[in-house]
Amino acid sequence: MGHTATARGRRRSAWLGRGIAICVVATLAVVAWAVLARAFAPRSNTSLDHFDVLIVLGNPADSDGDPSPIQLARVTEAVREYERGVAPRMILTGGAAHNRFIEAQVMARTAEAQGIPASVIFEDRQAMNTIENTCNSLRIMRSHGWESAEVVSGASHLPRAALILSRLPLEWRVHVAPPLEPESALDRAFNSALEIVKTAHYLVWSRQMEPCAL
Repeated sequence: MGHTATARGRRRSAWLGRGIAICVVATLAVVAWAVLARAFAPRSNTSLDHFDVLIVLGNPADSDGDPSPIQLARVTEAVREYERGVAPRMILTGGAAHNRFIEAQVMARTAEAQGIPASVIFEDRQAMNTIENTCNSLRIMRSHGWESAEVVSGASHLPRAALILSRLPLEWRVHVAPPLEPESALDRAFNSALEIVKTAHYLVWSRQMEPCAL
């Protein structure tokens, strides 16, 4: 009897070990897929150098409602692109995804403070993630007959955004908003790791289960 119970225990342990090994291999495969997808993500699908609109992807405001350094960097770069004549208007996209402050409103206030006329600013105050950022922006574009966009965000965010944009019916390119202050190696590593995880989630789940309904 004892010998039989021991044999069953060994079999269960063996199956458990195999299950853990399979999970580890599957996880590593998905992570590798995400890393490669990010490395080979397109930067544009057009040769245009002037666009109908700039799209500035959202990021949380500070807890007091002021623009965070990441928000400020994105808006500041979009203002520069507007002033260079890359596009005559901008869409600022982001809802209250992480705190009570609506990202698009905070960014619009920041853009106006930097001299952008309110008449050329369009806000998407509903988006809760990057898929919704791009889909909602495309709806705004279609409502005005705009067909092309330069999309502004941080360097670590843009590969995932590009994977999403590549599935949408518009002409686009991405444009990096450099940080206003040098990032530490630790911050860069953390941001890259977080974006790899988010990219893996997009590839495995969101791409199929959260399509852009236009």
